[in-house]
Amino acid sequence: MKFPRMAWAKRAAGFARGRLRSSEFLQIIACALLGSGMGAGVAGLRRLVDWLHRVSFHLPPDATLSAGIGVDVASIVFIPVLGGLVLGASALVMRRFRPGDIVDPIEANALHGGRMSLFDSLRLLGATVFSNAVGAAVGMEAGYSQIGASVFSAAGQLGGLRRMDLRIFVGAGAAAAIAAAFNAPLAGAFYAFELIIGSYAIRALAPVALAALMAALTERALINPEPLFLVSQGFHFKQSVYLLFALLGVFAAGFSVLAMQAVTWSERLFRKLPTPQWLRPAIGGICLSIIAILIPQVLGSGHGAIQQLFTTDVTLRVLALLLVAKLAASAVSLGSGFRGGMFSASLLLGALFGAIFADVAVLILPRLAAQHAALMMVGMGSVAAGVIGAPLTMVFLILEGTGDFPMTVGVMVGVIISSTIVRVLFGYSFSTWRFHQRGIAIRSPHDIGWLTDLTVRRLMRQDAKTVPENMTLAAVREAYPLGDAKKVFVVSASGAYKGTLDLTAIHDGKHDKELDLTAGKLAKSPHLVLRPLQNVKTALNLFEVHQTEMLPVVETGEHGQIIGYMTEQYALRRYNQELERRRSADLGEKDLFSIVEPPIKGP
Repeated sequence: MKFPRMAWAKRAAGFARGRLRSSEFLQIIACALLGSGMGAGVAGLRRLVDWLHRVSFHLPPDATLSAGIGVDVASIVFIPVLGGLVLGASALVMRRFRPGDIVDPIEANALHGGRMSLFDSLRLLGATVFSNAVGAAVGMEAGYSQIGASVFSAAGQLGGLRRMDLRIFVGAGAAAAIAAAFNAPLAGAFYAFELIIGSYAIRALAPVALAALMAALTERALINPEPLFLVSQGFHFKQSVYLLFALLGVFAAGFSVLAMQAVTWSERLFRKLPTPQWLRPAIGGICLSIIAILIPQVLGSGHGAIQQLFTTDVTLRVLALLLVAKLAASAVSLGSGFRGGMFSASLLLGALFGAIFADVAVLILPRLAAQHAALMMVGMGSVAAGVIGAPLTMVFLILEGTGDFPMTVGVMVGVIISSTIVRVLFGYSFSTWRFHQRGIAIRSPHDIGWLTDLTVRRLMRQDAKTVPENMTLAAVREAYPLGDAKKVFVVSASGAYKGTLDLTAIHDGKHDKELDLTAGKLAKSPHLVLRPLQNVKTALNLFEVHQTEMLPVVETGEHGQIIGYMTEQYALRRYNQELERRRSADLGEKDLFSIVEPPIKGP
């Protein structure tokens, strides 16, 4: 009563929370508004990073760091090393307060129902901006998508959204960030569908696409960003050239796997160094400086270098040197602890790989010189699709960058072949490969977190019938007549589980001469138990492997006590119900797989 305004605000917030949760239309409007805000945020961050590059490396006014033009040599020597020291020291301090790993959008949607920490995401964004500002060969897109998804997740949590709706909000946030980062709303939307949500659900189309569109339009209105690459020529191909694109896709797949493995090899090498963990970014900065003194184009994300490749005639030897140097610089940057992603780096690596392929092809067939830019774009899309794991995203990125349909079809050929080979033979994208290295068993953003929530403890029955292990067979028969129960569980005097008795077998005439035997001696399968925190899928696997219909639930520990039991029939029914509900939510339909009896018509 003392604070009527605060009470009114709480009531208004509660009203808005309920309306957003129940209204798909309001959720779409919210994604559009948040997408516009994200476009403005990315525009500001791009200007900030450009300014930091000019200050750190004394760049000319219109130059970009990765173009390698006018970069101060003294800055190349000192800035990455000092930046690594600051980054390592700040990470050491932060680990005392926040020791856990930062949850990224894919992990959030796969395991946590779309829930992300806004504070941790801001921390990652700051580290990514700083890493890029001091010249690390990483892209800003990881930071953009992290903060975009986190802001949308926070808004969805405030709105009390359901699990599926919150996952869509996370995807919409990442879509808005990527759309603004590349000035490509279609690429941003499909980035969300392929990497963050994991499906092209109709329910997610409007919020994701509108968030990406509003982000791109807002950024264009504020800063009118330069395109990632600018190619003025039109493309016309004979049918035979598509075979060349396909061959390039095959080689690009192998290079994509090499690029991902290079980061892992670099991480392992830095872990073996007899130095504290917080010093690794500084050591990485020394290695980066050594590479950049010789080839300054390895610094930064690589956007400026991509355009330079399309406008400059570079020899095959220099292209090969640039490719090896950029791959090494990116692996060292990420392996030593600088924060960022491989999106932009993979685009530059792909463009270099395509240019090398084109030069080699021209040595064999000189008439292919006219297809040099086309092969660069196919290489760029194919390598990036293999590394990032988002083939349609790369196809639309080329389409929005060139506006040329024949070129887009050519890129699609290479992208399909590259991404398929990587998926079948390697099985990971860069993000899921990193999860694999950390011991997180996810390969996509498909929601498997609900399995963790659907635990044995939630599904078990607590009215387990037990008998003491010293109880005789005759007493068991008397206490539990045939038909009273299927199984009873034997426990010790302290309550510890000792095995299971099948009452049908106990009442069999074969045991009529053994009525003095105790339940403990007749008990079977003392080690075949379920644990309370196991999920329903683990339980179903145990039922299937051991061909049993009922299992006891025993507390974890050497002498665990029985706390309940679970039947295969009930576990399977609950699992199927949850699968149906999740699939229906994915498709935007209610009770999609439910069988409804038709109404009976009267005479």
